[in-house]
Amino acid sequence: MKLKDLKHKFHEQLDAIYGKEEVQTFFFMLTEYYDAIKRIDLALNTDLTIEDDFVLKYERALEALKNHEPIQYIIGQTEFYGLPFYVNENTLIPRPETEELVELILSNTNTNSQLEIVEGDHQFNILDIGTGTGCIAISLAKQLPNANVSAVDVSAKALEIANKNAELNQVDINFIENDILKICDSELDSANKFDIIVSNPPYVRQLEKQQMQDNVLNHEPHLALFVDDENPLIFYRAITQFATKNLNPNGELYFEINEYLGKEMMSLLEEFGFKDIQLKQDLFGKDRMVKGTLRI
Repeated sequence: MKLKDLKHKFHEQLDAIYGKEEVQTFFFMLTEYYDAIKRIDLALNTDLTIEDDFVLKYERALEALKNHEPIQYIIGQTEFYGLPFYVNENTLIPRPETEELVELILSNTNTNSQLEIVEGDHQFNILDIGTGTGCIAISLAKQLPNANVSAVDVSAKALEIANKNAELNQVDINFIENDILKICDSELDSANKFDIIVSNPPYVRQLEKQQMQDNVLNHEPHLALFVDDENPLIFYRAITQFATKNLNPNGELYFEINEYLGKEMMSLLEEFGFKDIQLKQDLFGKDRMVKGTLRI
């Protein structure tokens, strides 16, 4: 079957759902993943064909896309901060705004002399809470090769993927299965001191479900997405309390946040004694990140 005919079939059945440009992106992601055929290859040779036996892979992908399954789950991988990551239905698909959180941490780490990685008895320690795919922890470990990076998640299945991603990107991460809501008095609590604690915890309120697209709502893990309307900062409060005991003096706490709860997040960090609190916007001008410093 000619690829151009298969491409036409994708547009015919999916353009009304996703739009022409996105369908084209999906199709070329599939051709590169399944057959190592890039967009330029098809542009240079419009008569490229694939064997009928392999057309079935595209047919299955087409049906999955019609059911709003994310393309990242269909091919089982994505890219984050320039690095490859495996993903599946047990992990959230890493978002561009989370890349901005990583960039914020790195820019502060590289410019703040108090957070420089030093030689001697003190090793620079980073903890990522709710790691999912491991995208934050692994990206930081890749950029800060001398840092000691740990990552926590409540989901054993997510940690399986995170471990594979650490191996894929050739970094060493200390992965820990634990629930931040029950972490007090656990082995991790007070066992280590960290210079940076970062988290992108669940923060979507139930009332916001109606704003979400079907590909997210029906396919990505709700455990990693949603919180109760009555207590939307439940994870942030637990992590902030944990951080007051487990950050080194002048250590920093970073969060990705719900865009509607920026002021509440600043108040939470103030309540626990954090200083130099900053509310940061993403590229779309939405309140998306908060950082604070534990001045002791």
